[in-house]
Amino acid sequence: MGEWDLLGRLLDKVQSHSTVIGKVWLTVLFVFRIMVLRTGAEKVWGDEQSDFICNTQQPGCENVCYDKAFPISHVRFWVLQIIAIATPKLLYLGHVLHVIHTEKKLKEKIKKQAELDDPASLFLRRTFKVPKYTKSSGKISIRGCLLRSYVLHLVAKIILEVLFIAGQYFLYGFTLQARYVCKSSPCPHQVDCFVSRPTEKSVIIWFMLVAAVISLLLSLVELFYLCVKSVKECMARRQDYTVTPVTPPLVERKAFKSRGKVIQNHVNLELEGQKLGAVKGRGEIKTSPETNNAGEIHI
Repeated sequence: MGEWDLLGRLLDKVQSHSTVIGKVWLTVLFVFRIMVLRTGAEKVWGDEQSDFICNTQQPGCENVCYDKAFPISHVRFWVLQIIAIATPKLLYLGHVLHVIHTEKKLKEKIKKQAELDDPASLFLRRTFKVPKYTKSSGKISIRGCLLRSYVLHLVAKIILEVLFIAGQYFLYGFTLQARYVCKSSPCPHQVDCFVSRPTEKSVIIWFMLVAAVISLLLSLVELFYLCVKSVKECMARRQDYTVTPVTPPLVERKAFKSRGKVIQNHVNLELEGQKLGAVKGRGEIKTSPETNNAGEIHI
């Protein structure tokens, strides 16, 4: 199926702009859902309607019973499910490509301004914002608006997965019975209908259900991982930039723990003050008994 190849190529581009858990999610989608759907499910459901036999000869009764038993084919339902949960990922890819294109144009402007040496070009070059999403390796950094877009597409995937799992349960359950009892019009009475290969179809139904649940769990874990990572980075930035005049930074507190280092620092400050005084006096250094004893510190 050519449409699956097109979807696979598009999702493969997203893989380089996702987290590690997102790459695992894409692997589960490709291998355990799309490949199984292409190789196994479509062949198993090939005789779905032709071998649906009812013990009646009433015209139209068999078609009505089949429509009631399977409001939508399992294969078409899974195709719709895969396309629906892949759509937020493709929208995120579109946002990433837009950001990359914007920053590429910005880099070209900065490069052109860097080639000029006049003051006006220097001022314009400083007004440009330095690109913060694209790295030198070509990959992107998931932060800022890209992080919000990534979290939003994860929430959309989780909601869609839950809706489709619940929809599958309410439409026809998670197993197929060999016999289906039909009581719909135009059947004159209760009719027994029989499904072909119910056990094999039930196995594939459960396999696709487990794959959907694993994908849902991976999306939840990825969302939790991004939230925890964002909180840690926010706390780290707040700790780095919270410096007051009363409380020196942690590095300075460690540097001046010993009493000897405090004394040496005080001596250095005194010497710096003397040098500044000498420069202000136009190079004339006045010596006095006080200045000769400037290096003595009484504690």
